[in-house]
Amino acid sequence: MKVAYYPARPGEPSLADLGYAGPGAGTVVTIGAFDGVHLGHRRLIERVRTAAAEIGALSVVVTFDRPPASVVRPGSAPSLLTDLDQKLSLLAATGTDITLVLHFDAQRAAEPAEEFVAEVLVGCLNVRAVVVGHDFHFGRNREGDVALLQRMGARLGFDVTGIRLSRSGPISGAETEAISSTRIRGLVGAGDVGAAARLLGRWYQLRGIVGHGDKRGRELGFPTANLEVDQEMQLCADGVYAGWYLRPDGTRHQTAVSVGRQPTFFASRPYSLVEAHLLDFQGDLYDEMGTVELVAQLRGQVKFGSVEALIDQMTVDVAQTRRALAGASAV
Repeated sequence: MKVAYYPARPGEPSLADLGYAGPGAGTVVTIGAFDGVHLGHRRLIERVRTAAAEIGALSVVVTFDRPPASVVRPGSAPSLLTDLDQKLSLLAATGTDITLVLHFDAQRAAEPAEEFVAEVLVGCLNVRAVVVGHDFHFGRNREGDVALLQRMGARLGFDVTGIRLSRSGPISGAETEAISSTRIRGLVGAGDVGAAARLLGRWYQLRGIVGHGDKRGRELGFPTANLEVDQEMQLCADGVYAGWYLRPDGTRHQTAVSVGRQPTFFASRPYSLVEAHLLDFQGDLYDEMGTVELVAQLRGQVKFGSVEALIDQMTVDVAQTRRALAGASAV
């Protein structure tokens, strides 16, 4: 899959740079923030790829360089399940021909829905068909929806399909399970990373540059990689998790992950840290981009009465991590 930006800025690839030179056979397009690129998103994108193959068109995912909510309502924008690099990597794995990344700013937010369709879908992409979620909204004040797309499509010559984003069942006795990024954020925030993974189709990831912490883990006999996770990302509930640490070279290591405020040592820390203790590993991880995949929550955050009690519990956490990962099935 190829990535282009619109409008392209210096140093960014444009559609022309990808060899997309105009109308041709046209495109089949889906549009959205695609935060998390969950199973519902992937089902939608598969419909796009199938429809494009049937008519000999290009399959295109249109997304944004930042969450629209961060521009429209910056004080209450939700946390992110994926940053832009993660999202583009996950979209690449879907096999779509092109991902078009729109620069989203106040001007784009104020654009009437009809102008967006005329400029981006028709003028830029020569759209032949659009596939979106059934509750999709776009344009100024979210005035655009599936019905508006269908009216414009009838006039301008493109088909429109709205589908429900769901995961095939049976789940809890149901044939399908509705999926949304909002729901997944809630599960992650509650620490239920297993349920979140079932809707994502993968383990939930946190990533960041490995920074230089206070070396306390090393002093306790459990050295940790301290991930500097972007504050916009959705953290899981404070606690200890079994998971995997992914290094940039592609190697994976069993890891016990602590997310929390270190209450045993600090009376009040205003933010949570993400610390990964790699099992059976010795080496320098500083300044690399580290990623943890969270498989299961082992326990909540606890304030211990002594350092010795904390060390005893960390020994238990490591043993439980081994058991949890040995018994974890693929998502």
